[in-house]
Amino acid sequence: MTNNPCFKYLSLFLGVSLFGECLAADQPNFVWFTSEDNSVHFSRLYNEGGIAMPTIERLASHGLIFEHAFSNAPVCSVARTTLLTGAYAPRIGAQYHRRSKMVPMPDLGKMYPWYLQQAGYYTTNNSKTDYNVLVEQGWDESSTDASWRGRQQGQPFFHVQNTALTHESSLHFTREEMMTIENLTPSESVNLFPYFPDTPIFRYTHARYLDNHVKVDNYFGEYLGMLEEDGVLDDTFIFYFGDHGGVLPRGKGYAYENGLHVPLIVYVPENWKHLVNEEYGARVTGFVSFIDFAPTVLSLAGIEVPPHMDGVPFLGQSIDLKEVNKRDQAFGYADRFDEKIDHVRSLRKGNFKYIRNYQPFNVDGLWNEYRYIMLAYQEWWELYRSGELEEVQSQFFEPRPAEQLFDLENDPYELQNLASDLAYAEILGDMRSSLSSKVKSINDLSMFPESMLFEEAFDDPVVFGRNNSQRISQLVDTADLSLREFDRARDDINLALNSEDPWQRYWGLIVLSTFGEQSNRFIQRANDIAKSDNENLVRLRAIEFLALIGQENPSQLLPALLASANNEAEATIILNTAVLLRDFTEYDIQIESAMIPPSFSGPQLLNIDRRLNYLSSD
Repeated sequence: MTNNPCFKYLSLFLGVSLFGECLAADQPNFVWFTSEDNSVHFSRLYNEGGIAMPTIERLASHGLIFEHAFSNAPVCSVARTTLLTGAYAPRIGAQYHRRSKMVPMPDLGKMYPWYLQQAGYYTTNNSKTDYNVLVEQGWDESSTDASWRGRQQGQPFFHVQNTALTHESSLHFTREEMMTIENLTPSESVNLFPYFPDTPIFRYTHARYLDNHVKVDNYFGEYLGMLEEDGVLDDTFIFYFGDHGGVLPRGKGYAYENGLHVPLIVYVPENWKHLVNEEYGARVTGFVSFIDFAPTVLSLAGIEVPPHMDGVPFLGQSIDLKEVNKRDQAFGYADRFDEKIDHVRSLRKGNFKYIRNYQPFNVDGLWNEYRYIMLAYQEWWELYRSGELEEVQSQFFEPRPAEQLFDLENDPYELQNLASDLAYAEILGDMRSSLSSKVKSINDLSMFPESMLFEEAFDDPVVFGRNNSQRISQLVDTADLSLREFDRARDDINLALNSEDPWQRYWGLIVLSTFGEQSNRFIQRANDIAKSDNENLVRLRAIEFLALIGQENPSQLLPALLASANNEAEATIILNTAVLLRDFTEYDIQIESAMIPPSFSGPQLLNIDRRLNYLSSD
């Protein structure tokens, strides 16, 4: 039960909460300042080479600076849904950007502002939603006009103020604009990330992005002034954070630190300082993630955290920041990002970062139309294709290992993979085991392809996950065969390829692709599957494996498979492989729009059109 005597909590399972009458002074207000698409690497509060942000620095001087705050996902809708639900997106079927189907809230839960409403709060959102879950209640107002100023006199409030001034689209300038618009930040002053080529385009892009942070700071300065003008600052917690990582290439969309590690400043109001046992301006070193944000607000408001939330509070009456500073783990996930398919999970423990690439052949730099509007992305790809990049700069376009281990203290940009270094074998084993256990414990639905989830799971993903928990665990074990030496995995791969479960065969073939030419002994079995398996995506993985090792030309097989796709999600997956094989092998793959079943409709059609447009280009 809550420690706040103002609140009387009844069963959340009944969807009802009743609270006694409270005065405004008994309830703190909350404002979230959220800026889109920025990581910790660009603010002076976190990085000596970062830009000055006086408004945010003022909040920090009267609050807390969180050194290790993480978005669980590196892309908008998935990150925002994680915030809204307090739940891991792969557990609740909300892990794809953007969704092929809206999914229900887990376990009949509500989005976090609903619980604040039941406690008497006026809840407003200005104005981005971009959720992957179905929500009907929670906001008193969600619009570009929404403000706390619409509340009743004396009513406590929760308000989200979002800005897109740092959004990826802000860097979609043309070459002509680059030549005519001068940044305030000199291009020669920026510290380029070491994996970028040092070119005028990259320097200009980085400088403009820093300028956009200044615009964000000025924007929130206006809203801070409004809170002061209204006389509510001393009763209002203000959270400033990025909604996921930054949009310079290899940031947004990727499970590296630049995609997940976000700034978080919490302004602590004078009248509610007793809820925070730390001095103003302190730096909190403990790890917090987006799943924890909603539970934290509820905790500060004296409201019990509902059972559907996976996160735990990091501030509140009963929260000791000394305990928070002992927290040292963050879990991340990256799946489909528009039309680009991937399946990555990450685990950070202290200064070590473990990344599990479940489909390592799907290179980071695989063409993604919206990303490649940015000139820096275009130039990076062109320089790679012309062979003008150094080894570190080329990594973005090369197949990845199945697992990566980074020592962030000595390698903050995640360039030196230590997974094969015997000196780190014990750390690798521990983090590998921990991530595998995590994936199993949440019933990670991405062990099934999205097309199957679309047909069988998205009406109630959490129940589907529970009912298939053992099956998911077995699929994880099969996928993890790629982490063994091939000779030790061979017999179990054979069992998977001959399993009655199509998704065991599916993962067995992905394991073959991960091992590459070591898997030559399975060529005949893969050929048989490619020709006769009754599951389209199992056939796809067989075709993909044979093409990647140069044993089968997919130019005829892929179009035929596409024409038989069962739904839009399945077609998107097939087209992803077509782009991979066209761009990174020698095969000439011709795909035409007539190959797409005419009955297809829905949000994935945009992804299909993007792939078709790209495949018809040079």
